Amino acid sequence: MRLLFLCICLFPVFSFAQLDLQLRKETLSNPKWYESFSIRGYSQIRYNRLLESNPNLNCEQCDRSWGNNGGFFMRRMRIIFYGQINKNVYFYVQPDFASSPASDRLHFAQIRDAYFDIGVDKENEFRFRVGQSKVPYGFENMQSSQNRIPLDRNDALNSAVSNKRDIGVFFYWAPKEKRKLFSSLVNDGLKGSGDYGVFAFGAYNGQTANNPELNNKLHIVSRFSYPFVINNQIIELGVQAYKGKFVVPRANLSAGVKYNSDLNYTDERVAASFILYPKPFGVQAEYTIGRGPQFNNVTDSIEVKALNGGYITLSYMKKMQKQTIIPFIRYQYYNGGKKHERDARSYNVNELEVGAEWQLNKNFELVLNYTISKRRFEDYVLQNNLQSGNLLRIQAQVNF
Repeated sequence: MRLLFLCICLFPVFSFAQLDLQLRKETLSNPKWYESFSIRGYSQIRYNRLLESNPNLNCEQCDRSWGNNGGFFMRRMRIIFYGQINKNVYFYVQPDFASSPASDRLHFAQIRDAYFDIGVDKENEFRFRVGQSKVPYGFENMQSSQNRIPLDRNDALNSAVSNKRDIGVFFYWAPKEKRKLFSSLVNDGLKGSGDYGVFAFGAYNGQTANNPELNNKLHIVSRFSYPFVINNQIIELGVQAYKGKFVVPRANLSAGVKYNSDLNYTDERVAASFILYPKPFGVQAEYTIGRGPQFNNVTDSIEVKALNGGYITLSYMKKMQKQTIIPFIRYQYYNGGKKHERDARSYNVNELEVGAEWQLNKNFELVLNYTISKRRFEDYVLQNNLQSGNLLRIQAQVNF
């Protein structure tokens, strides 16, 4: 009788335990989307005025604290929300809380990325990216500023797409093993660009991120980038091109400048990339040619003109227990227009940068960047403007 009574008393306990175990198994096998939701981010604080020799030397594309009246500057403050919410559905949202809509306005929140990936096969080797994301043009453009060694992207390829992003639909393909390699090049600290496929093809508005479309003509882009291993070295070769019609916004026109009646200008480029990942020596080089809108100070008009330019970065990665130091040197050249700036401002840039990135740990790094620059940048108001000078730039970065 006692044994029967004990069994009757313990039966509910065993039943609830079994039910709880079953629920746990179902939860693990069918997790909710928010259980795959992750958050990370980083922040960058800069000062560009040390050892400055010319306060009139500035770089709108680099950051707005170059030159006269520049001080401490929050270059980025980004929080990233992402997750694989379904076996074939991935989402990524990245706002920046340090955007600068004007030279006298700082720290506005603005969407940088907001897209989702739709895989069409079991391994997601074939996928479509829909939303606002990076346009697949150029290795350094694809490379996150969180991973890049020099403080700013080069003028030549970065002038193709302001903020590197636009709204569109992009198709990416890469075999499973190449996707793993793309991922490891970032996770292992080798300064990879991320997984943008071995082959990419897409269509996008062409007016760049957070700007409305201004004509009925989409830009078309394609990219091929192939990483491979040779002994202990990893090399990546790439080629990319895009074509479209860019509309110069009326807000960017100076009074008196001449321009096409419909403000539409041919915008097309092609570029080649070579990357030898730093194990320990690294080489990163890209070059682009093309045509696009550019201010002509002889005719005081915006015209379609040829452009060309590129860069080469040499680096050496030295690991010391939990710390890493990466000295580097970069030379860049660009001769052409910048369609996103006033009057499609014309540029001729020759610049040498010498510096080092010091990673104290995975959460904090410091960059020293000495810049020797010679820049001619001209629009209808700012003509015959050649500025040369040197400056020491410092950036502190926190990863979280």
